[in-house]
Amino acid sequence: MKHFILFFLFLLVISAEGRAQPTQRPPLHGKNWMAITGKPLAATAGAMTFQKGGNAIDAACAMLAATCTMWDVLSWGGETQALIYNPKTKKVIALNALGVAPSGATVSFFKEKGYDFPPEYGPLAAVTPGTPGGLCFMLARYGSLSLEEVLAPAIEMASGYPIDAQTANSIERSKDRIKEWPYSKAVFLPHTGEEREAPKAGEIFIQKELLATLNKLVEAEQKALAQSKSRAEAIMAAYDRFYKGDIAEEFVRGSQEQGGLITLEDLKQWTPIEEEPLHVNYKGIDVYKLQEWTQGPSLLQGLNILENFDLKKMGYNSAEYIHTLYQTMNLTFADRDFYYGDPYFEKTPIKGLLNKAYAKERAQLITAENTIYEPGDPYPYEGRTNPFISLLKARTSLIDTIKPEKVDDFVPKHDVNDQVVSQVLVDSLYHDRLWRGTTSIEAADQEGWVVSITPSGGWVPACIAGNTGVGMSQRLQSFVLDSLINPFNVLAPGKRPRVTLTPSLALKNNAPYLSFAVQGGDTQDQNLLQFFLNIVEFDMTVQQAAEASNINSNQLWLSLGGTQLKDRLPKIGSILLNKNTPKETRDKLKSIGYDMSFDERTSGPINAIFFDSEHGTFWGASSNHGEDYGIGW
Repeated sequence: MKHFILFFLFLLVISAEGRAQPTQRPPLHGKNWMAITGKPLAATAGAMTFQKGGNAIDAACAMLAATCTMWDVLSWGGETQALIYNPKTKKVIALNALGVAPSGATVSFFKEKGYDFPPEYGPLAAVTPGTPGGLCFMLARYGSLSLEEVLAPAIEMASGYPIDAQTANSIERSKDRIKEWPYSKAVFLPHTGEEREAPKAGEIFIQKELLATLNKLVEAEQKALAQSKSRAEAIMAAYDRFYKGDIAEEFVRGSQEQGGLITLEDLKQWTPIEEEPLHVNYKGIDVYKLQEWTQGPSLLQGLNILENFDLKKMGYNSAEYIHTLYQTMNLTFADRDFYYGDPYFEKTPIKGLLNKAYAKERAQLITAENTIYEPGDPYPYEGRTNPFISLLKARTSLIDTIKPEKVDDFVPKHDVNDQVVSQVLVDSLYHDRLWRGTTSIEAADQEGWVVSITPSGGWVPACIAGNTGVGMSQRLQSFVLDSLINPFNVLAPGKRPRVTLTPSLALKNNAPYLSFAVQGGDTQDQNLLQFFLNIVEFDMTVQQAAEASNINSNQLWLSLGGTQLKDRLPKIGSILLNKNTPKETRDKLKSIGYDMSFDERTSGPINAIFFDSEHGTFWGASSNHGEDYGIGW
């Protein structure tokens, strides 16, 4: 009886509504450091780096290198987006290491191929690689260890590591497409001709070409150090070898051999950018996101709108709360889908979009009915006239004239070992594109450094560029080819696509309060918004908030997926709810016109660190949704 009571007390956490609510994972606790990411082995790489004496930047870079090497749902040719809290300046820094469209990637090039959007796979889907440059830039500027020390776990893994079931089975399911690219086939399918051609779970997966590439980066650093270069200069010598040296030459050769557009000049001209992040204040908490080349500001817009409502009084996941939240997200995504894009190409109305008065105007549109929202007009709130009024009017009829194709089918649901556990009827192709994964990285240390990263790109099935072992990004698909959809995100050479990738930091009383991120395509800021509100409005612990049931709106233009307009259209009134949503709540939502679907887990997966200012410790969280894992000390 005693053991039963102790077990029961261990599972109980109390929600804001006073109900006992279990968490399937315990929170992490630490006083010196915290390392959380998408795979257990990658979290171990972060822990190993902390144990070497590295800071949070070093550990984050080690986890980034490890997740890329594990293809956790990204590779070395992808993109890296980060927010960093610098305890020396007490400022939040933004890192933009997103690649750009290659010089041959034009609207006419893809329209001549019959595309409404760039392709989702293959060499023509690639922007220039950003992760190697972002890692070197971040490490050189804010880390403390050498590149050799930080890459050591990834180098050991490239020489052979026991592959996890999720990745191995993903390779097997994608093998027909992988066979289209000779360098990918050689890496991913070691058992060609057998019934199962991909590695098996637990099999030692060797990547000799990637191992050679990583060793070349270390060689460049060591050569620079031998020439009395500084630590930072030596790291950037490795950067130069990737983007300007023999690695670049082989990457371009391998890409172009397979039909890709990236040139040596594209790689030479690209560089990471350190930026000022965007932020708003919500009830005394400053929330930071990356600029509008990501979808991050949509969370900030959502907070501005929601502070006009008494959410606590509504109650967590009541019908009223769900309705208000859903309508708010639709308002922000209507703006995202029309006004967000690369600010280095054209000035966006982001100042107006984040204006509190604009948010109040948008909040007044929310009624008891389920409403279809068009983009607002933020220009007056920054003293400008909207140049796209006629475009907005023409855009209104677009959804009515092109009907999305529904692809309902029975598709397998998998557990954490990627074994089929049930069959669920879903719009499979649509939701694959909506939820398309990446990974996230959270790190913090005793000195006060905090890092939140959402890297991505080059996921399986990836086209590997020649003998580099580096999978090319697929992020070009996030551009549009028609200004009627979004005049700020039309494809152009040298331009960054508007991406879904969106790390988050929050400060309270000018000190770190939360570091949080999630994978999942267009749902990322939907889940992060609810995670934040779970803590701030409903007094959940960080682990409880990470596992709590969220809702997802499908009333948005997909950022990833098919090449035709019908593949990307918003699903009006479509909402995902947790399968445990009470009947009373379902009935209320149905009565106002919601098209409901249900799933067992709707939390993320979210990774987060909560900073316990009272005790000077860290609380780490990783939701029960996937293989994400953390280690603290």
